Amino acid sequence: MKKFILFILPLLTIFSSSCAQEKLRTPPYLKKGDSIIIVAPAGILKNRQETIQKAKKLAESWGLNVVLGKHLFKQADHFAGTDNERCEDFQKALDNPTIKAIWAARGGYGSVRILELLDFTTFKQNPKWVIGYSDITAFHNHIHNLGVETIHAMMATSLEEKLEEIVETIASFKKVLFGENIQYKIPSSTYNRNALSSSVYTLEGQIVGGNIAILASMLGSESQISTDGKILFIEEIGEYKYSIDRMLQSLKRAGYFRKLKAVIVGDISKVKKNTTPWGTSIEQLILDAVPKDIPILFNFPAGHEADNRAIIFGRNVQLTIGNKESSVSFRK
Repeated sequence: MKKFILFILPLLTIFSSSCAQEKLRTPPYLKKGDSIIIVAPAGILKNRQETIQKAKKLAESWGLNVVLGKHLFKQADHFAGTDNERCEDFQKALDNPTIKAIWAARGGYGSVRILELLDFTTFKQNPKWVIGYSDITAFHNHIHNLGVETIHAMMATSLEEKLEEIVETIASFKKVLFGENIQYKIPSSTYNRNALSSSVYTLEGQIVGGNIAILASMLGSESQISTDGKILFIEEIGEYKYSIDRMLQSLKRAGYFRKLKAVIVGDISKVKKNTTPWGTSIEQLILDAVPKDIPILFNFPAGHEADNRAIIFGRNVQLTIGNKESSVSFRK
């Protein structure tokens, strides 16, 4: 009996540790008087000073103090400053105890270039919200593996859209930032796939994911996330169908879909036309790439379109796929 106990105790420790890691830490929600910083960890902000001022005024209208990164408007070829300059702004934001949220000005490309330069020691001790989408998926994935929730939501440059088209985008972002409950109800797509033949299918799991190209680029690195028992959100812009299929096949071969609970598909925007037609819709492409036993919800309003609803990555959600209406409800 003693030998059995000595054998089983390490296993129980591993098991309990694994279970504990499933619950991610929630950074403190913002309140009036808190400070939020706008930084540019990726693409250049050329002639976008007016846009940043709009974003600043928006956050200030919510009672927040807005700080702008020192190198926000720097230009280094494709990027908003050199890798070191962008890293400096992000590092100061991570380490500054008075900053409660880090808001990406835009995406583009470049976040992955500074991941290895950053020190997350202070952040892990006192986590704060990191906000953005698209290229910011690199941060979402990396920080997820540190055990902290992040916000997939509008960026500062989202305010270049027509205000009447981003009402829900702004409203959902504010709700998430200040800790209000969020639930989204959307019309059901005829492409949706239930795991059962019943008219309504409900499941629950932790939502993770982001931009497909960035998810694929994280494969094999310490920033690659595990999707076991989780719900995967995906979105994309400006790719050929064959390229989207190639990336999904790469994710599939890497085990992304092996123990996945469900897939939520956001905007797949501005798909490029190839000289050789793909032959099916983007929905069918995804249905073919994802194993047939995995439920899929299409047309979720998040991604590169104006209507970009906020998502808390790492949070448990209840997903309901119905014939006429489907919903995604975030748990507290």
